[in-house]
Amino acid sequence: MERLGIRDRILIGVTLFSMFFGAGNLIFPPFLGAQAGTAALPSFAGFAASAVGVPVLGVIAVTLSGGLPKLASRVHPVFSAVYVAVLYLAIGPCLAIPRTASTSFSMAVTPFLRGDAPSALAQFAYSAVFFAAAAVIALHPERLTEYLGKKLTPILLTLIVVLFAASAAHPAGGAAAPAEAYGELPLVQGFLYGYQTMDTLAALNFGMIVAMNIQARGIREEKRVMAETVSAGWIAGLLLLAVYAMLTYVGLVSGTAFPSAANGTEVLTHTAGYLFGNVGTVILAAIFVIACFNTCVGLLSCCGNYFSGMWPRPGYRGWVFLFALVSMVISNVGLDAILKVSEPVLNAIYPLAILLIALSCAHRLLARFPLVYPWAAGFCAAASILTVLDRQGLSVPALTAFLEKIPGHRAGFGWVLPTAAGILIGLAVGTGKRKIISHHR
Repeated sequence: MERLGIRDRILIGVTLFSMFFGAGNLIFPPFLGAQAGTAALPSFAGFAASAVGVPVLGVIAVTLSGGLPKLASRVHPVFSAVYVAVLYLAIGPCLAIPRTASTSFSMAVTPFLRGDAPSALAQFAYSAVFFAAAAVIALHPERLTEYLGKKLTPILLTLIVVLFAASAAHPAGGAAAPAEAYGELPLVQGFLYGYQTMDTLAALNFGMIVAMNIQARGIREEKRVMAETVSAGWIAGLLLLAVYAMLTYVGLVSGTAFPSAANGTEVLTHTAGYLFGNVGTVILAAIFVIACFNTCVGLLSCCGNYFSGMWPRPGYRGWVFLFALVSMVISNVGLDAILKVSEPVLNAIYPLAILLIALSCAHRLLARFPLVYPWAAGFCAAASILTVLDRQGLSVPALTAFLEKIPGHRAGFGWVLPTAAGILIGLAVGTGKRKIISHHR
């Protein structure tokens, strides 16, 4: 039977890790460590569950389901078309891809600009070069293992280990008292914070790119490709867990030293400066550029692949360059603006991604009850969207009062109980549309 060697299997896993590990993956763990302080352990456990565990299950779920569109079609074909398109736009040119350039610019260029330098012009020039290079590499998605797995990611991992080792040997400070958000429910807060990495959403899409790289290494049998993709998911998950733990520790031991740090970027900047002086700025710049560039290439490949399949014109190359251009424009709006928009969007679509993954894992048990999918998704979507509207001040008082009564609403899990109700209804109404749903498995 065809199978990858150990070296190739690890290389594919490292490639998947490199596509996951971008801007958010760098800035959120150290800020969690600094903010959670003495409550870092339960906070990290929650973060790891949503930023590592769920994404790995996502890769497995989509792989075994035959792709995200097929998985989402178990709800309804129209839902699949709309949700998958929204998801790709969110992790693609509207939010995640622009964030890679904005974050890497703030870390790799801004510290070296003089006070009178035209920062807007510098950001535009940087984003143009950044996205042009990423688009060129993304034109060959089947060769990402060569570009990302073999060349860039080993450098990235080495630099992160150096930063961690230096922090362990010469900590800047110690663990601070937990910030208010982590004071009562650190596990829950850590889980919700993991949403910001967008890894669960990305996991639903990276499987196809990984499969292309596996096939490029001579594996053609479909079951073997699926098995190797699942294996890559576990390897990537272990790497993510190790790197997150190192970065969280870096933030943890800086808590008392840099209490004024407003985000993970500042935590890393202060720490690198303390440990390495001016050289620390260069090390940090290299880490951010490589990590963000890897993720940008992976996301451009995924989005180009999906949209060229749905709308053949202007073709894969045309879609990649179009998304690179749109992302370049949006990235120049600034990181703060992108992050401000991303939070409500993620809170609206993330629960549905978690639901699809969970239902896929239990699909053998639910195969006789296909109506579970549409009922659960409908209740989940309604609860998530209404909660987001409420938090944006766009709901009516009566709705706010109703949402407040749902257990878990204040903690960010107001969608769980309605979703459970949808599952129970789906089980109760039976298998009335089994033939329609099973056609789209």
